[in-house]
Amino acid sequence: MIGKPQTLWDARAALNFMLGGTGSGLMVAALFFPSREAFLIGTALVLVAGGLGAVWLEIGRKLRAVHVFFNPFTSWMSREALAAVVLFGLGILALVSRNQELAYMAGAAAAAFLYCQARILLAAKGIPAWRAPEVVPLIVSTGLAEGSGLALLFGAPPPLYVFFGLVVMARAFAWQRYRAAVRAPQLQSAGTVLLRLGSAVALAAAALAWVAPALAPFAAPLAAAAALAAGWNLKLRLLTRAAIRQDFTLPHLPVRGTR
Repeated sequence: MIGKPQTLWDARAALNFMLGGTGSGLMVAALFFPSREAFLIGTALVLVAGGLGAVWLEIGRKLRAVHVFFNPFTSWMSREALAAVVLFGLGILALVSRNQELAYMAGAAAAAFLYCQARILLAAKGIPAWRAPEVVPLIVSTGLAEGSGLALLFGAPPPLYVFFGLVVMARAFAWQRYRAAVRAPQLQSAGTVLLRLGSAVALAAAALAWVAPALAPFAAPLAAAAALAAGWNLKLRLLTRAAIRQDFTLPHLPVRGTR
């Protein structure tokens, strides 16, 4: 039996997945830009920090946020927090030292952070829209599509266009698998936007920017905006409108026997 919408997380929690996912994806995409890597890493860290700050504002007792680090063996939220610490540590070191190896390690930490975010939703067994295994590739591919789309704004090299196309197609495929596994009417319009704007329009604009560099100043921002808008819209709806609890139900009530 489906119950009422969950009330523990609101749009501020969704911002953690929106900004954090984009920042993580941008950190990975920054590896395609050896010349502008420092700027992109800094931007990625700001986005992730903004997402974590938004969810921190949702906490009633702000100083108790440190408790999130106490259960890394059982909680994906604790693992996300630890991955964030590693991400910021490696990211700042990469900024200061301009060391390529540290940048690659920061990219790996960003991927781990993104994966932890996806597993947080999967662990919420009381919410059917979150607990499906198909939510993990959907969240991961969405973050990578958003981040690599944002990176297109900075004079993308050809390998990034290929990476962007692959992750956008992976996101569309992940959505189709998720939609087949989960009945969530609250997400249907967001899914349509994801396929039309976030996939078809984004891929066409990115391809145009690649084959016609003269049009890149117009086509690349369109691809970035389409990928970001579609991903953020889906995450916002998934974390808020589609977050309906499944209450307990007893299909057969016990009946006192009679002699």
